[in-house]
Amino acid sequence: MQTLSDLLVESKIFADREVLSPHYVPKKLIGRQKEINQIEKSIAPALKGERGRNLFIYGLTGVGKTSCVRYVIDEVKGIPNTRARISYVNCRIYGSRYKVLNKIITDHLPTYAKRGYGAVDLYEKLTNWIEEDNKILVIVLDEIDMIKDLDDLIYTLSRINSDIRAGGVAMVGISNNVSFKDSLDPRSLSSLYESEIVFSNYNATELFDILKDRSAKGFRHGVIDDEVLRFIAATSVKGGGDARLSLKVLSKAGELSDDEGQQRVTMESTKEAIKLAEGDIVYDVVSTLPEHQRLVLYSVALLTQTGGSYKKLTDGVDTYLFSGEIYSRYKSITENLHKEPKGERWYRKYLYELEMQGLIAAFESGKGIRGHTKLIKLLYPADKIRDCIEKDVFGMSDQVPN
Repeated sequence: MQTLSDLLVESKIFADREVLSPHYVPKKLIGRQKEINQIEKSIAPALKGERGRNLFIYGLTGVGKTSCVRYVIDEVKGIPNTRARISYVNCRIYGSRYKVLNKIITDHLPTYAKRGYGAVDLYEKLTNWIEEDNKILVIVLDEIDMIKDLDDLIYTLSRINSDIRAGGVAMVGISNNVSFKDSLDPRSLSSLYESEIVFSNYNATELFDILKDRSAKGFRHGVIDDEVLRFIAATSVKGGGDARLSLKVLSKAGELSDDEGQQRVTMESTKEAIKLAEGDIVYDVVSTLPEHQRLVLYSVALLTQTGGSYKKLTDGVDTYLFSGEIYSRYKSITENLHKEPKGERWYRKYLYELEMQGLIAAFESGKGIRGHTKLIKLLYPADKIRDCIEKDVFGMSDQVPN
């Protein structure tokens, strides 16, 4: 067991652990120059004092959406004499219209924000502040689909441009959910004039290049070789091309090797790190899902463990579930929570998006099964999925509906 003195000894493995963090924004983002240019093009009008178009950015977890936006924000901060002002809002933390408005006011008028004004007062103060010297406010809403009253927020921010004589507001929305706009009220949709960017998953070469770049700065010289980096990249591609997973594995492998007193990052430590990091990443992915997607996934996990009124299909290794049985369980759980279940069209979208997240696999039924149906297989241990969702959605396991 390590003592405090052991922990204070200089690492033989790490040079700078911060560089290996998924939250670290490097000076160059590998494999994302096209997307960065698109974001720059969208924000450029604001830097010239013109109203820009709203921009929505989509892509799965760990494909560089937030890093690219933060990279461009840092660029904007270095430009002198621009009327553009930027507010970055993490909507997982600031999850309502009022909280978002208060965060924006806090960024630019901190003294006023502390006075406890209501949403209308914040709105009026914000519009006056923008108008007084023709500012262009760019509001970055990261995980925008997590806002509870999103229709109200979008309508409010869009109205600013109609209510002021000079200056303007442009929104940059970031979401893992490509179809989140489908749930917006027509009034909100009609007020949006936006462009869109869809981030594709990283491939193995791009992930290797990212890991190579980070390890050159994060580790001491010569402690990790390309074989380990390629192994991590290949494993992460199987999990959906998630750079955050790659970096978590890289950092954890270094930590395990360091704890064992190794002089280098070993393949054995890397394989152990993959097991540990995958558990962390499951929680990260599940916790970002919209509520009804989580309830569908929870239904899959329950049926994988316990079965249902239909007979489960198994090939001796994996369990396959009927799509209809999952939908029935989802409806039952949702109603027990006193919520309105979504219809089958939405349910099919949820299955597609869960498949895109790499959480489930879906197959069309073949011969031997009556009728035409879809078979679903959970790609992660059911107990881990249940634990994640029960903590996030239900809070306490004894309040969980089955």
